[in-house]
Amino acid sequence: MIPTKDDMYKALEERHGKELQKKFASAAVAVCGLGGLGSHIAFALARAGIGRLILIDFDRVDISNLNRQQYKADQIGRNKTEALKENLKEAAPYVEIKTYCEKLTEKNIPQLLNEADIICEAFDDPEYKALLTDMVLSLMKEKYLVSASGMAGLGSGNAICTRKVTEHFYLCGDGVSEVSEEMGLFSARVMLCAAHQAQTVLRLLAGEHDA
Repeated sequence: MIPTKDDMYKALEERHGKELQKKFASAAVAVCGLGGLGSHIAFALARAGIGRLILIDFDRVDISNLNRQQYKADQIGRNKTEALKENLKEAAPYVEIKTYCEKLTEKNIPQLLNEADIICEAFDDPEYKALLTDMVLSLMKEKYLVSASGMAGLGSGNAICTRKVTEHFYLCGDGVSEVSEEMGLFSARVMLCAAHQAQTVLRLLAGEHDA
């Protein structure tokens, strides 16, 4: 039996405290890219009781995604936005979720991200990473951007860290390990980086601005 919304909220209050949970519940966070980083970020935030999630990706679930992303084998071929929303609702049935199955562009970024308090960049394509970062930092200066760089391979998880680049820009990862033929993406290390991004979001909402 699914707990009521009130019961789930009270359980989160007991864990996080009333004032902090109120901040989480009133926040809107955008996750741009729903792969290994984004799907794990979204789960961590939904479980923490974030009130609204804005999920953006234009891709479909592929068999190659299943080793490190929050999708199921029977969801292969479905839009990632649709599949992830379904999975999130199983864990956090009362989170409000908006989905956009489209590519981010210079024209639509301001519109799609307007409601977000914090934006998580979780792309694996350098072009989209650069576009989103440039647009947010130049045109949406009041918003926080939590980005990622470097989580490939089997290097020590201790190398994954969070850096405060500017007042509103945080960067998570080791900063060096790029995907190549010799260095792929492994679930545990990608999850570590995603956890850093999600934790940064929660800390910002709590009023903690150091890295």
